[in-house]
Amino acid sequence: MAQTHELSQAAHDRLVTELEELRTHGRIDMAERIERAREHGDLKENAEYHAAKEDKAKMEARVAQLHTILENAVIVEGGGTAEVTSGSIVTLRYEGDDEDDVEKFLVGSIEERVDGLNVISPGSPLGGALLGASPGDTVSYDAPTGSLSVMVVAVE
Repeated sequence: MAQTHELSQAAHDRLVTELEELRTHGRIDMAERIERAREHGDLKENAEYHAAKEDKAKMEARVAQLHTILENAVIVEGGGTAEVTSGSIVTLRYEGDDEDDVEKFLVGSIEERVDGLNVISPGSPLGGALLGASPGDTVSYDAPTGSLSVMVVAVE
């Protein structure tokens, strides 16, 4: 079974728009760019042609990625609860840090990109430990360097 991708409605709509843009205008523009590059002569030594082909491959990879994400998307709306859910913005303090040494994160998909916040995937060890936690709770998770603990300071 494919991995589900939890997205807000706004992120889902943005990705649908991006996919449609890439499938239509993006492909047309890329074909025109490749055609212009072909006109510059020998394809073996034509750097512009090779760059255009590489950019086309990257664009097609993004199209496939977006298609997979949207095909397996589940719309969630974070926030509005006192518990951490997918889509929540959490303020955390690592065990042993000063009281005012806190960091804000979005718990959810990297495709959300909210206000430049770093993203914690719900499927990651920290993300999984945070799900269901409330402000004041301390959760522990296994990191490559050993077990770490964080306190949930706030949930938005």
